[in-house]
Amino acid sequence: MTTHSTAPAAPQRPPHRPRHRWLALVVVALLIAIPAGYLALSAYQSRDSGEDKARTASAQALIYEWPSKVQRRIYDVPIPAGSAYVGYYETNSWDVSKLYVEFRCSPGQLSGFLHELGIDPSDLREGRVSVSDADADIVGWSFDEPDRTYTSATVQQSDAEPEVAVTVDTTSEERPRVYVTSTAHL
Repeated sequence: MTTHSTAPAAPQRPPHRPRHRWLALVVVALLIAIPAGYLALSAYQSRDSGEDKARTASAQALIYEWPSKVQRRIYDVPIPAGSAYVGYYETNSWDVSKLYVEFRCSPGQLSGFLHELGIDPSDLREGRVSVSDADADIVGWSFDEPDRTYTSATVQQSDAEPEVAVTVDTTSEERPRVYVTSTAHL
């Protein structure tokens, strides 16, 4: 008699599929790399933004760049497109915020700027400076040079809107220099 031993068969392993392991490795790497890259980029941009804000907040004089669109809208200072040598400075306190802006533009751009403020070029008074001496001192403007010609106007708006003082140096008729102080009472 022959005895056959019936031992249980060894379980079979699934076939080896290196392609699936490679795909799994790529998916896991992407699931880690993409969020990590996004976080690094966000941190870098946030750091740059904070540095810009810190530089602006610590400024002691005009910053020669355009004020943000939000600042221009809040303070009602519609700087004409194509203006040159644009500089601004902003001060804030509990009850008063001011935006000081300086730029050069063409006579046509100046006319458009004044119309957007709600006045005509004919409303500018010759020989008068509407920017106060105290405001001029804050940003280093000097209006007492005898060889300069100035015209100015002050735009009084409703209580909810800022008061805008405009002084124009018309010594150079082809590129007048415009000085603006816009005062918002909170």
